[in-house]
Amino acid sequence: MGHKLLLLTKVNQQYRDLIEALELPNLVLLNDDPKHLIEADIWLAEPKLAAPLLPHAKNLKWLQSSFAGIEALMSPRGRKDYLLTNIKGIFGPLMSEYVFGYLLAHIRSHDFYRLQQRQKHWQVESPPYSSLQNMRLLLLGTGSIAQYLAKTAQHFGMHVTGINSSGNTVDSFDAIETMPTLGEALTKADVVVNLLPSTPATRNILNADMLATLKPDAILFNVGRGDALDLDALNNQLIANPSQQAILDVFTQEPLPNSHPIWERENTIITPHMSALSQPEQIVIQFSQNYYRYLAGKPLANVIDFNKGY
Repeated sequence: MGHKLLLLTKVNQQYRDLIEALELPNLVLLNDDPKHLIEADIWLAEPKLAAPLLPHAKNLKWLQSSFAGIEALMSPRGRKDYLLTNIKGIFGPLMSEYVFGYLLAHIRSHDFYRLQQRQKHWQVESPPYSSLQNMRLLLLGTGSIAQYLAKTAQHFGMHVTGINSSGNTVDSFDAIETMPTLGEALTKADVVVNLLPSTPATRNILNADMLATLKPDAILFNVGRGDALDLDALNNQLIANPSQQAILDVFTQEPLPNSHPIWERENTIITPHMSALSQPEQIVIQFSQNYYRYLAGKPLANVIDFNKGY
């Protein structure tokens, strides 16, 4: 018996062309007719597009998210009677470029020397710049993205600590801490990168009390999920500590409202959730690999635990 696939993305035709080229066995690729919501047993979908349509998915058995983030499908009252898989393993290099691109520009005094160039002024800042060597990096999360970042950081000679829920050791980290010790770990970190998923346990974990423990010149990246960070508390923190820096790519409300005062902070960089954008070609490869597992009755890769939220 064949399977019927429904696409729910903003670029359906691009996905359709890529999947048709693979000629996956026993797979019928449905068009965008709304009646196919009922017929399809497999969805390849963006979570925010899929969430409101799930009540109509009478035959859904497996939903392959086209994103890593699946919080739109994690409503306590939402359906949990299907397999949900997400995308992993392709974001590490992209996230590493983002984090270390901004980090290196900051510690190498890029803004200072760029301003000098515009002024045609030759002066060596004192000190001219700092170095990543021996700086302490704290990664909130120790999954595949964090592991890639940890390897990159060690290349630069940084000391890398990870925070996870188990305390189990992870390759490429110098030390692992657990959530109850987050406050203490923050006091030691020169650079903090939040990569945590969105779960009840992680929401607002970077609240006013936690932010107050940061070093006076700490650099904070939020590239995991927006709801881990209390944005109002961070705004106040950055006003009180002008030597601290924040690089923010994810927010609880997106787009970030133009009325929020965080836009005005000189010690903040805001990007529109673009730190690690996946490409349909990469997603289709992971989908096809999972589809062959599905046909063979084997466990799928990157299955989401609805109870944990990741």
